Amino acid sequence: MRLRHLIAGLALSGIALLAPAHEYRLGQIAIGHPYARSTAPGQPTGGAYLRLENRGAPDRLVAVRATVCRTVELHTSQMDGDVMRMREVDAIDLPANKAVTLQPGGTHIMLVGLKAALKDGDSFPLTLKFEKAGEVTVEVKVQGPDR
Repeated sequence: MRLRHLIAGLALSGIALLAPAHEYRLGQIAIGHPYARSTAPGQPTGGAYLRLENRGAPDRLVAVRATVCRTVELHTSQMDGDVMRMREVDAIDLPANKAVTLQPGGTHIMLVGLKAALKDGDSFPLTLKFEKAGEVTVEVKVQGPDR
């Protein structure tokens, strides 16, 4: 009886752990846990982050659209001496059978000209356009900086 309760408890814990991690799929590309950090009122920019796992032939993320901002840019961040520098890129390469993580301080999606603050607990649609796989719209969940 105790073993059955333990197994049931572990199963429910696993479900709870999996629930926050939302995933989407477009052909051979898996898009994992799209999220954005909350922003202060009046802050003009924000960032969106996710994990792209390409289980097929090479592809590229070539464009992103969102209704929460004026424009969306693909960015990389690199250290230049003691200074972190961001620069816009035309595309993000997705090598065959590799994963690329878009994250704070690295490659990311820049939301420029936010129409309103991004608030913890909110969500918004983000459309990703891939060179070969096509387009998919994912739900980006906004989370506070401490999550």
